[in-house]
Amino acid sequence: MPDRTGATRPRVTLKPGREKSLLAHHPWVFSGALADADAAIEPGATVDLHAADGTWLARAAWSPSSQIRARAWTFAADTPIDAAFFRARIDAAVAARAPLVDADHDAVRLVHAEADGLPGVVVDRYADALVVQLLAAGPERHREAIVDALVAATGARTVVERSDAEVRALEGLPMRHGVVRGHVDGPVAMREAGLAYRVDVLGGQKTGFYLDQRDNRALVRQHARGRRVLNAFCYTGGFTLAALAGGADSVLSIDSSGPALALALANLAANPTLAASRATWAEADVFSELRVLRNRGAQFDLIVLDPPKFAPTAALASRAARAYKDINLLALKMLAPGGLLATFSCSGGIGSEFFQKVVAGAAADARVDATIVARLAATADHPVTLAFPEGEYLKGLLLRR
Repeated sequence: MPDRTGATRPRVTLKPGREKSLLAHHPWVFSGALADADAAIEPGATVDLHAADGTWLARAAWSPSSQIRARAWTFAADTPIDAAFFRARIDAAVAARAPLVDADHDAVRLVHAEADGLPGVVVDRYADALVVQLLAAGPERHREAIVDALVAATGARTVVERSDAEVRALEGLPMRHGVVRGHVDGPVAMREAGLAYRVDVLGGQKTGFYLDQRDNRALVRQHARGRRVLNAFCYTGGFTLAALAGGADSVLSIDSSGPALALALANLAANPTLAASRATWAEADVFSELRVLRNRGAQFDLIVLDPPKFAPTAALASRAARAYKDINLLALKMLAPGGLLATFSCSGGIGSEFFQKVVAGAAADARVDATIVARLAATADHPVTLAFPEGEYLKGLLLRR
């Protein structure tokens, strides 16, 4: 079907009955749903998706190397996928985040992939620097238009691309990593809740910082006063600084990465009002160190478990469940009566109900009675559409013993 410019796209036809998810505006089409496609469609090309009866369904990006064969850009038949399309989507995403940025918070997720109608596009802003991830063939094809639209919408002086996630390989795409606009001399500065941070946008995990935990860091800060805090998988010290700002008596922070801990120490030094003498740092395998602490009889009043992704897909959920249960069991055994445990999973293959069952099993094995004080999720700049629940990857529980 031609769009309003008169352009005709390659045609892809679904098997009978496989159009239901697209009719509900779920943006993904898997390879098994396809009946027929025009020959030799290039990676990232825009295609028109049709039901078996010929009904037009969506305009999508084609990913011939991926099990997710097409990702819908739009469900409006008259919408072309061009530079104006990306400008409109990015302008809307930036405007939606405006209420989350102020003098105390100058870091925010600007584009959250499917939730902003831009599958495979992730953009985080750290003050005047943008970090862009293009994780699928469609965004890769429109790379320049996306970067141009971001600069126009934000006035950012620096744009870094971190298209180096493993999912790129599933798209048949090479890793791409580096500065695409402006320059970077080292870690870039940002502020969250009045605290100063340095972010390694070129070498850090994901885009350099975990902006999705902003509200949960504020929650830890709220509950930290007078408590002995353990921050496991501390990375560059986000929860550590929040706990110190909240008046924690002590904070032990553990991570296996020496460079991450070095940046955590720099972050602490950038906030001279915090009591650095109350912070202790340990470079160690977290699983092993938790066992050492348990064997020593260590106790804490507030524990944060924010591990890396153990299960990127549902196929790895069983193996990941053992890891989640292990660390939660160890933490609960060290949690003092009346203490709080903030425990998280960022694994897309682990659902909220399953995660709660795993933590409940850990509590039972630890012979600890625990109460759910709050269910935790990502900050509002990481929205989830009703049509795409897979976007809700971060889940957490705040437990009281």
